[in-house]
Amino acid sequence: MARDPSPTYDHATPDRLGVLLANLGTPDAPTPSAVRRYLKEFLWDPRVIEVPRPIWWLILNGVILNVRPRRSAHAYQQVWTAEGSPLLVHSRRQAQALQGALDKRLPGPVTVALGMRYGQPSIASALAQLRAANARRVLVLPLYPQYSATTTASVFDAVAAELRTCRWLPELRFVNHYHDAPGYVAALAESVRRFQAEHGRPDRLLLSFHGVPKRYLLAGDPYHCECQKTGRLLAEALGLAPKAWGVSFQSRVGREEWLRPYTDETLKQWAKEGVRRVQVICPGFAADCLETLEEIALQNRDTFLAAGGTEYAYIPCLNDDPAHVDALADLAVQHCQGWPETSPGYDTIALADDLRLRQIRATALSSQR
Repeated sequence: MARDPSPTYDHATPDRLGVLLANLGTPDAPTPSAVRRYLKEFLWDPRVIEVPRPIWWLILNGVILNVRPRRSAHAYQQVWTAEGSPLLVHSRRQAQALQGALDKRLPGPVTVALGMRYGQPSIASALAQLRAANARRVLVLPLYPQYSATTTASVFDAVAAELRTCRWLPELRFVNHYHDAPGYVAALAESVRRFQAEHGRPDRLLLSFHGVPKRYLLAGDPYHCECQKTGRLLAEALGLAPKAWGVSFQSRVGREEWLRPYTDETLKQWAKEGVRRVQVICPGFAADCLETLEEIALQNRDTFLAAGGTEYAYIPCLNDDPAHVDALADLAVQHCQGWPETSPGYDTIALADDLRLRQIRATALSSQR
């Protein structure tokens, strides 16, 4: 029988809407030991690494976790802030801002909780927060604009695994993707315009997305196609000529082929073609993190300049930009349609009266036992 981690039910407590805002996660500290714990959880996820478990266990524990943590810890140290991991700092601000936006938009009560797929705060802790708030309806909003089994589906796995332990399940809805949502594309375009108004326009704009192995695409993962559509929509919104922009994929590891073209190779090729000024944006990342701040802003800058480029600039992620928060709020409201908290007829006074009657009836039934 499933254990029941829910708090004691109170008939006088009103139901509410819960929004679980989810992202990838981060180590607790930029140290080899903390990074090792994080990588062990992350890289053991079969959604991320599709290799038979016995073989992968040997590779992960015998090689990767003995080599990569120290190197990755050094990279994290380059971007760590006084407040902590950039990804966690920005994600917390996003959750707080989304809470404020939904409080203004929705007639009924809502609680936004932040959960990381790996590390802390966990998906389990976020769901516990929503249970404690009596969220009987929960929307899961993974901060992955483009769907991939390696990211979005993995969040679903974590949510499902946790809810398996609950006796009284909440109603559940899940945002699969928002790669072509008008508000998201408009927020991206405005961030580019604002950046270029201050820093000038480049010869080319590169849209760099996180890569996945090519065989995932061949197996049916739509991630590559959704990245391409985001790129096309953003270029159209900016009015860019075909040769003024490009899409590429970063962060590949191992020897097998990943989605092409690769970001570092694209930058080298552009420099050889005479492109001197480049700006790079990462539309697949909702918040700045190691892959944007260290790999793109630092490593790939060196790559482009060493290949002959003269000006390189990284355009920050949307983070908690008001336009981005508005776009996320649009998604939440859209996906929660039909639930009581989104209804214009939501009546807090009538609800309070109903709760009092509900408590009276429950007390009367209890006295008859």
